[in-house]
Amino acid sequence: MSVLPLVFTSGWASGVNAYAVVLLLGFFGATGVSDEVPETLQRPEVLIPAGVLFLCETVADKIPYVDSVWDSVHTVIRPAAGAWVGALLAGQSGSLSDLTAGAIGGSTALASHAVKAGTRMAVNSSPEPFSNVILSLAEDLGVGGIVTFAMFHPEAAAVIAGVLLVAGLVALYFLVSRIRRFLRRRAQRREERRLAARTNPPDG
Repeated sequence: MSVLPLVFTSGWASGVNAYAVVLLLGFFGATGVSDEVPETLQRPEVLIPAGVLFLCETVADKIPYVDSVWDSVHTVIRPAAGAWVGALLAGQSGSLSDLTAGAIGGSTALASHAVKAGTRMAVNSSPEPFSNVILSLAEDLGVGGIVTFAMFHPEAAAVIAGVLLVAGLVALYFLVSRIRRFLRRRAQRREERRLAARTNPPDG
């Protein structure tokens, strides 16, 4: 069986929460749920840092503006994780070249990361914090559910991930104005801090 559906699904999920993907795949491999998971993802030196960073992301992802800063930092990390996981899965299966799997996993992760980061910018244009928490919980549950589902029904999970990705990109198109508003506010805050620092220089 081709590992392509699992590579695509893990790529989509990595763009949303890469650390959760590593933890889930490592757990499924270590417990014998799936033979598709390479041993690299099951090693303690991989799972422990992923667990710590997952906890950090769980907190940061629910705080307005902090979530966008976190997303900015992960613009490279999430696609790289998607490519890395995809290449490992392909190497374990042997049904797809590592290079092709890495390209699919990385590009899919980049696209889903763009949806996640852009959506958070749009949400942060509103002052209330509750939408951030709700959206973050939905993303966590979605990643966990789809990656788990992919262990048993990879093709169906890939279809769901594809639908969510397309829907997210369409939604992102309609959220452009709110994203611009968020960027303007952030630039305005930076300018205000810069002017305040110039007006009130530190003593000494």
